[in-house]
Amino acid sequence: MRREAELTHSCSPNLNDPAHSFDVVVVGAGNAGLCAALAARENGARVLVLEVAPESERGGNSRFTAGAMRVVYRGVEDLRVLIPDLTDDDIGRTDFGAYTESQFFEDMGRVTEYRSDPNLVELLVKQSFDTLRWMKSKGVRFAPMYGRQSFKVGDRVRFWGGLTVEAWGGGPGLVDLLVKAAQRESVAIWYGARASRLIADDAGVHGVIVRRAGNTIDVPATAVVLASGGFEANAEWRARYLGPGWDLAKVRGSRFNTGAGIAMALDIGASPCGNWSGCHAVGWDRNAPEFGDLEVGDGYQKHSYPFGIMINANGKRFVDEGADFRNYTYAKYGRVILGQPQQFAWQIFDSKVTHLLRDEYRIRQVTRVRADSLEELASKIDDVDARAMLSEIAAYNAAVRQDIKFDPTVRDGRRTEGLAVNKTNWANTIDSPPFEAYAVTCGITFTFGGLRIDSNACAQSVDGGAISGLYAAGELIGGLFYFNYPGGTGLTSGAVFGRIAGSHAARAALAKNSRP
Repeated sequence: MRREAELTHSCSPNLNDPAHSFDVVVVGAGNAGLCAALAARENGARVLVLEVAPESERGGNSRFTAGAMRVVYRGVEDLRVLIPDLTDDDIGRTDFGAYTESQFFEDMGRVTEYRSDPNLVELLVKQSFDTLRWMKSKGVRFAPMYGRQSFKVGDRVRFWGGLTVEAWGGGPGLVDLLVKAAQRESVAIWYGARASRLIADDAGVHGVIVRRAGNTIDVPATAVVLASGGFEANAEWRARYLGPGWDLAKVRGSRFNTGAGIAMALDIGASPCGNWSGCHAVGWDRNAPEFGDLEVGDGYQKHSYPFGIMINANGKRFVDEGADFRNYTYAKYGRVILGQPQQFAWQIFDSKVTHLLRDEYRIRQVTRVRADSLEELASKIDDVDARAMLSEIAAYNAAVRQDIKFDPTVRDGRRTEGLAVNKTNWANTIDSPPFEAYAVTCGITFTFGGLRIDSNACAQSVDGGAISGLYAAGELIGGLFYFNYPGGTGLTSGAVFGRIAGSHAARAALAKNSRP
């Protein structure tokens, strides 16, 4: 334990001491980075994790998630492998269904308009279940995602949208369990350690230059894994790559994800890849802080919009709220909200559906208006043309096909007809008081552009071929997500490619170190 403490907390390490010689250095201590570290250690490497945040803010964006992980499973027996404490009562009252490889492939293709790198998608899909099983072997626990991904229909609970599994304790629980696993396996973690440059030459990458406790030091290593997130917390890069107005978006997660890992790799000739003008962005409370709040986590999100309508400052609907399950639209609707006048909207619901609203609508830090009539609601809602809003709701109500049954667990086809912007599923009239409205703006989660990697998660050069000693995983890899994102895929991607990156980095490092 004394040696581990020295590795974890020493501010001025003697890099000539063999105890401070590392085979693999991982930049970033979120889900992807910790999975990379555990995989590298499992393959025999001496591993150091560099985390720019202080220990109290460790975990990157993973810490801010609900812990949902999209995974292939053939039925309840597969779920029992991941969730051994799943009870007979749970199974008896729940329709878990299945989520096949073909469904995962189809969802990835459909929501990204078939632009995703097929090799990366194949790795993600085919290794999803085995990777979660591997995480379980490291001490990560999983649970059914009852609270956010199921509805009760009759006497049965039914899951929907291909998303069933979450990490126990959500994002914070996932990070804590991965950190405990890393400590158990003698992985060193340095907090408050900002990696600023890669140590590289024509032969490849040989370590990282780190700023820590006021000192800049070289940390030699035979391989480096970059897992430090995208550039979503960098307002200048957002405006540069995502476009005008994106500097005004709220940041859902870590204030430390500024694109530093991407920049370090590009500086030595790594190839950029993917949808650099695209990102995962959602409806987020209009009055949320600039960056994520660890006390609130992802509670500022507002994802029950399929059961209501959204109105902009001009009092107009502007998007098909029921185009698909929330899982397949929420990550792109933040961009749509950002494009509205003054970058906000109001989500409006009546009493027929308020019991379906997710838990995040009940937090204390919420921008909400309640009223017993639509006229009163319109008078209370800030910054909206009240007369136009009432006219819009009247036209919407008249267009709802009330002869079609409402069912929140399927794409029910209950729609509007004849509107400029029709709603294609879950269309209910807004006419039963009391009414509730929630103010939202755009909250950016992570960016889609990043580094090009091969099937071993090795970073590729602009000149072609792999950069020896450099690997990447998590948000900073490009080529996987375009335009949109299937809910729960981010953590799964981070774990899958983190495990791949750590395993190959360790094997390559040990092979290189064993040469004469």
